[in-house]
Amino acid sequence: MPRIQILELPEGAGDDRPPFLVIIDQAPTDEAKFDAIRRDLLADGDPAERLGARAVLVFEDTIDIPANDTTAYLEAAASGSLPSDIQYEFNLKGLPEQDAPE
Repeated sequence: MPRIQILELPEGAGDDRPPFLVIIDQAPTDEAKFDAIRRDLLADGDPAERLGARAVLVFEDTIDIPANDTTAYLEAAASGSLPSDIQYEFNLKGLPEQDAPE
């Protein structure tokens, strides 16, 4: 099954919002299935323009984007070196719940 990933690019001087690429990997190698995806992407014109992306890239292989790798966070949470998810809840004042004045 194809995956969709976002790769943020460095901002330029005239960018009003961060530029990005849409990367679709693990696209089917079966020609009919790939044609169906391509038709869906191109149905209403340029998909990059519709999405606001600089480009849409499609690959058959798995593309690992280092910026999207979260395994270090998962490993740290599993080892107990990060607080549990409950400690990331915020109150209405925007303070972490455990730091909120009573």
